[in-house]
Amino acid sequence: MQPPSKNQPAINQLLEVMADLRSPEGCPWDREQDHMSLRFHAVEEVYELIDSIEANDEKEMVEELGDLLLQVVFHCQLAAERNAFDFNQVAQGIVDKLVHRHPHVFGESDVKTVDAVWTQWEALKKEEKEGTTHERESVLDGIPRHLPSLQYAEKLIKKARRHELMVASDDPANEDHTGSGEHTIGRRLFDLTREAQVAGLSAEALLREEIKHREHQWRARESTASNSPS
Repeated sequence: MQPPSKNQPAINQLLEVMADLRSPEGCPWDREQDHMSLRFHAVEEVYELIDSIEANDEKEMVEELGDLLLQVVFHCQLAAERNAFDFNQVAQGIVDKLVHRHPHVFGESDVKTVDAVWTQWEALKKEEKEGTTHERESVLDGIPRHLPSLQYAEKLIKKARRHELMVASDDPANEDHTGSGEHTIGRRLFDLTREAQVAGLSAEALLREEIKHREHQWRARESTASNSPS
């Protein structure tokens, strides 16, 4: 089997390679994959991309973005094989969505602020889902359930604040702090997440920074201890 010609756009080469890998003469591993077996690979690739971004390593970003793109192309190939959808439909879908949800850029909407853009985005998204199996009955719908709990809490709080669902009793100072130890700790974690979100900060990012700081301290302590004469 010959590799694809480089006299064509790179995305076409990638689509051809993916089809070849899935062909009867292709790779045994690629041939045995399905959507379920691949579903968490995309999550891993996203985290590796985040690492490269935080390291400000642009060469690594190129590689990790390619790995993430591969996941998109892989799922599209699987779907194309059963005539469900293909890469072009996925690409066209996101183009259409971006144009529709940015009427202040591609249409006649005159929203100017970030908050107004968000409000418009949510209204358009709700409109798109109406009458479908993904219709959103609540403004709190639409948060991916597999998000880490801290990130889920951040998104939930953001939606609740934006739609003015938070009331005085939601203030930690007004809450009853009696109850089981686990429940109390969980409530404190949630309240800290809310405190960060209200301040315009990310609890997830703050915790990651503190983890990096503590890990650096403990690694240095470990190194000092191991190099000390016994």
